[in-house]
Amino acid sequence: MKSLQSNDFELFGLAQTYAQDRTQIDARWKDLQRQAHPDKFADQGAAAQRIAMQWSVRINEAYQRLKDPLKRAAYLCELHGAPVNAENNTAMPPAFLMQQMAWREALDEAEGADDLEQISQQVQQASREVLQKIEQLIDQQQAYTEAVGQVRALMFVERFAADVDKRLDQLEL
Repeated sequence: MKSLQSNDFELFGLAQTYAQDRTQIDARWKDLQRQAHPDKFADQGAAAQRIAMQWSVRINEAYQRLKDPLKRAAYLCELHGAPVNAENNTAMPPAFLMQQMAWREALDEAEGADDLEQISQQVQQASREVLQKIEQLIDQQQAYTEAVGQVRALMFVERFAADVDKRLDQLEL
């Protein structure tokens, strides 16, 4: 195994790119968890089990970041000196903010499942477009500072998508 200080990509033996094969991430996670399982170290004493537990936690943290496209993008930006700082940096382009306001208004005015499904489809399309921009900025252009803006945009889009899903779930109750 690598060092506990290895970055997530090194730990999982993956290329440090945004585009990743989720099945490969999942398989690597299972393999690493098998290697680090504390029960494998039961005959080596409490100290070895504690270290195995630290590895297990570290592997799980890396897995949570690598499997999620938003977290993976933010992590790559951070690794390349462009932290997202979403809690401190909320500035967004006016066109994006106008789109958000229009979606919020449409959500407030939605009268049924058909309206909500239409909004959901628009949001899913916007999410796909932002994800494509992120992949292009990170993997092809190595433009991490520019990618930060798209990562923050994706955070907004995902939050809004969750609100739409919540409304759809309420209709189904």
